[in-house]
Amino acid sequence: MLRTAATALIALALLLPAAASEEEIYANIENIHGDADGFFEVFSGVQDAAMFNPVDIAGYGLYPMTVNANGETYDILEQQDFVDNFDSLMLQETIDAIAGQDVDDLIVTSEGVGLANGAMWITNICLDDACNNTQWGILSINN
Repeated sequence: MLRTAATALIALALLLPAAASEEEIYANIENIHGDADGFFEVFSGVQDAAMFNPVDIAGYGLYPMTVNANGETYDILEQQDFVDNFDSLMLQETIDAIAGQDVDDLIVTSEGVGLANGAMWITNICLDDACNNTQWGILSINN
């Protein structure tokens, strides 16, 4: 019986993805998007805002930005729109999840970096045709 349980646990462990280290997350961001340092500056700022003054999250948005909240999709055209409607656009549980986000649990895809199990997506956009200048910011929020 113990051997069967141990075999089942080993099989389950092989099916679950291994947690990535902070170094692996950094490397994935750098390889897919470039400027991983820039991501971590924005990530740190967003987390600080979530912990101390959540409305400051608005300053990290790439506008227009899509926010899904209250069963609706909102196109937020500028930072002030987000600030003015913050309490209805950001759920406290999303803010708490962002504040508690561990680096090794970030989701890294070609679309961006997901925080809070995909509740917030941060991406790196090109600011010129050659993509020599880029900017990290919040692309979307999915409460």
